[in-house]
Amino acid sequence: MRIIPKEKQAYGAFNNGEIVENKPIGFPQDGGDVKPFSNLFYWANAIALKDSTIGLHPHQGFEIMSFILEGTIRHFDTQMNAWKDLHAGDVQIIRAGSGISHAEHMMEGSRMFQIWVDPNLNKTMTQPASYSDYKADEFAPVPSGANTVKTLIGSSSHFQLDAQGLTVQEVTVGDHYELDVAAEQNAAVYVLDGALTVGEESCATDDLVLLESGTARFSGEGKLFIIKCLSEPGYQTYANMMASRAN
Repeated sequence: MRIIPKEKQAYGAFNNGEIVENKPIGFPQDGGDVKPFSNLFYWANAIALKDSTIGLHPHQGFEIMSFILEGTIRHFDTQMNAWKDLHAGDVQIIRAGSGISHAEHMMEGSRMFQIWVDPNLNKTMTQPASYSDYKADEFAPVPSGANTVKTLIGSSSHFQLDAQGLTVQEVTVGDHYELDVAAEQNAAVYVLDGALTVGEESCATDDLVLLESGTARFSGEGKLFIIKCLSEPGYQTYANMMASRAN
């Protein structure tokens, strides 16, 4: 287990600091303690301090997911060719495929996770781009003892993702929560809110907890954003290719 506090994560900003980001997984040039692993390539926690627009820019290959945590985000891409509003609890995915460009406008006080996954670029770079959004009411929270579990990506969700082996859940912890990580999995847990202990270690809001196989017990009250992925995705990821070239 590793706990990475916010100050040891990567940092970024847009438009002279109108949008600020701490990045549990940053780009290679961003620094930070955590590098891409499995098919998780990039993860940013973006907060708009003012109304601000990230202008039109291109993507290829990756699947880019946005989880709206607070406020309202406006999204534009060259496939829809229109602006669309996304509100707290909504989720979107851009399957960038052979190429797509998009822009985002974040309203003041809005917050989102943007997470990139590598679905095997050797395949997706030849596929047409596509876009989907999912409304908050499509993700029903399920009581589980003193906790509430919302599955955003997984067998009970309508969310369609080409990258295999990922599950994403949002868990409100009322007393304690036991997270089971299978032998072939890794887990990345972002503390959205609260002060908890995991095992004998303390974790707090904006900490990232990295776990390998086994069971981790989170105690206290708080809210967790949990990603499970395969330890080995079964193909050479872009991050692996870049690391090989660097060596």
